[in-house]
Amino acid sequence: MRVLLLGADGFIGRRVTDRLLVDQELQVTVLGRRDSADIRFDLTTGSPGALARFLDAVAPQVVINCAGATYGSSRTLIRANTLAVATVCEAIRRSREPARLVHVGSAAEYGPVPGGVPVSEGAEPRPVGPYGVSKLAGTELVLASGLDATVLRVFDVVGPGAPTASLFGRLAEGLRRALEREESQVRMPDLSGYRDFVDVRDVARAIQAAAVSAATGVINIGSGHAVRAREAAQLLVRASGFEGSIVEENRPVLLPAQAGGPGEHPDRHGSQHGERHGERHVTPYHPGHRAAESRPAEGRGPAGEPVPWRQADVRTARDRLGWRTQVPLEESLGDVWLETACRV
Repeated sequence: MRVLLLGADGFIGRRVTDRLLVDQELQVTVLGRRDSADIRFDLTTGSPGALARFLDAVAPQVVINCAGATYGSSRTLIRANTLAVATVCEAIRRSREPARLVHVGSAAEYGPVPGGVPVSEGAEPRPVGPYGVSKLAGTELVLASGLDATVLRVFDVVGPGAPTASLFGRLAEGLRRALEREESQVRMPDLSGYRDFVDVRDVARAIQAAAVSAATGVINIGSGHAVRAREAAQLLVRASGFEGSIVEENRPVLLPAQAGGPGEHPDRHGSQHGERHGERHVTPYHPGHRAAESRPAEGRGPAGEPVPWRQADVRTARDRLGWRTQVPLEESLGDVWLETACRV
């Protein structure tokens, strides 16, 4: 089978490339902006007609689109996640033998979801922010294209190669610096939310399975389990051997009734123990110490505030792709740390 891969240099794309190249049944051509690509082409500026000519030359049976942007200005995100997808869809339609399209979407397309409930593909998307909006627009273009196409809505991807701007890429880099400099604290954003973490190698397997399947429409790709980001962070801290504390910025403050201890009274600004850094509340937590609050019912924290929740309903991936996760979260985060430590 001839496959054209877009976005081979990204976090997910690199793993997809590794997986496809060892499959003797696949003939892989890489299209991208870098010199390492078989075909040099910029999806954000190139025309559908030019791309269609490349498609006619390669004659792929499947096009896999891992290209896109996660960070940047609204303009950057729209160009990478929406305009580029429009170019791909139009080019495939214009080509002599339209290929099947496997497009990588994002769980950010769903936006906030009810706590405690796995989100299914039938949930109404309500993205928040330019990234989610731009990814949803790309998905809608694929679904409305009339092509033989499927969109894999990927949840929170972790594993080796995680970008330093990602949650665990940032934590791993912070731990490395703290160990080098013998510092006792690493600062992170609030880790109280629940996320559905899935290893990048499992995502690559799902993309390969979708490429050779006949599945169409939207399919969730996740672990199917919601894990508190704070407890996942503990796994990475434990792997690093760091014995200091993680300081969470902007973490919600517990009221006295929920704090549960005599003498634990907020000051007049509501800051626990009067600890305040500018406009940010910080709460240290130590590795190996289990979070004081238990899993909230229906996505509510101990003070009754909503807790961000993300959990995939993965029955469609199981039934239509025959896909399940294989890499445990502890192994995935251990590999994140191993790669970070090896860079020292």
